[in-house]
Amino acid sequence: MKITIHRGTDQIGGCVTEYESNGWRLFVDFGEQLPGSKHTGALEIEGLTKGDISKSALLITHYHGDHIGCIKELPKELPIYMGKLGRDIQNIYLKHISNKDKSQKVVIEMLNGAHCFTPGDKFDIGPFNITAINIDHSAFDAYAFRIEADGVNVYHTGDFRTHGFRSRKIDKLLKIYANNIDYVVCEGTNVSRKDATSMTERELQTEFQKYLKQKKSHIVYLSSTNIDRLFSFYHAALRAGMPFFVDKYQMSIMDAVVNSGDMWTKSELYQYGAHKPKVLSWHFNEKFVNTVLRKGCVLIARSKQNFDDAIEKLPGEKQKYLSMWNGYVDKTKEAYNEKLAQSLGTDYIELHTSGHIDMSSMHEVLRLLNPKAIIPIHTDNPDAFAKLFGDEWNVILLKDGESIACQK
Repeated sequence: MKITIHRGTDQIGGCVTEYESNGWRLFVDFGEQLPGSKHTGALEIEGLTKGDISKSALLITHYHGDHIGCIKELPKELPIYMGKLGRDIQNIYLKHISNKDKSQKVVIEMLNGAHCFTPGDKFDIGPFNITAINIDHSAFDAYAFRIEADGVNVYHTGDFRTHGFRSRKIDKLLKIYANNIDYVVCEGTNVSRKDATSMTERELQTEFQKYLKQKKSHIVYLSSTNIDRLFSFYHAALRAGMPFFVDKYQMSIMDAVVNSGDMWTKSELYQYGAHKPKVLSWHFNEKFVNTVLRKGCVLIARSKQNFDDAIEKLPGEKQKYLSMWNGYVDKTKEAYNEKLAQSLGTDYIELHTSGHIDMSSMHEVLRLLNPKAIIPIHTDNPDAFAKLFGDEWNVILLKDGESIACQK
């Protein structure tokens, strides 16, 4: 087996990894580059974007744009494999934006024709035997892959963490699905961000519940596809006896999770409680006003004019929260979102924790996997990754476009 990192050896996002064996090509992710990355332009990759694709396939780890966002550039005939619920959530998002971006209709068609898998599924593509391992990330239904060919076992981590609600059984999962690993192709997002995971998702929920003791309008800006955060804050509102408001788009995402039959929806966290979320009406009647004044509310906001107008009309006291990466409202960052910054204002509370693993926990995971070698991707500081883990493992630093022939 040969591994080629086409992009992602020295940047977060936009990763494209290729596994090649006996003329077959298995690609993992094909996403957009993040703002601030050194943009490489369109990739020309044999067996993926051009040439013979009859022995090629693409695996998608999860629905974030930096992993799936460029698939519209691929031939429609290319087989795509993706988690079923992740595909459904992505299609809701794409349909939501397709009126403004007609190209997304092509992506919807491609995903509707995708081969869908569920946690623990095993399947073959040519000489590759693949196991889909469901892991915890800020995207729901995200996966790592065990990829076997030519007697070599590779664990492709995808983006993951160990401080979320669904992280408790990661050691058990790895012992079952990821034993005898030779190589780990490993994300390293937080290698230079020591404070990115200062709280667990459960601690974040507890912190939010403390603020809800104040009967006011609590307005939260978060990603509508951050399922854990959405349901976590919903249940916090339930416990506080507050109505929880979303718009129709956000409600459709929550409904998709609740009705999915996914293994995780057996948990009460991903089900509705005594009172379902309420779809926000843009015209407030007297009953709504009285309820908010008496009970307060939680409103999941987006940086749109209709939300801005509705928030302005909300009665009583208001408190805003940022529950996503603060780089979106930092003018010094390439990812700065002026509209979000304007909607949020300056008087807000930051309540966020990363969707990626911290490096102390990474040590524990790598010791469970016990690989012969590690290839870091999805990191803007590969040298720091090598320095951190190089004493214990062989860390192989590739540059974009470079390959390694795997040894058993």
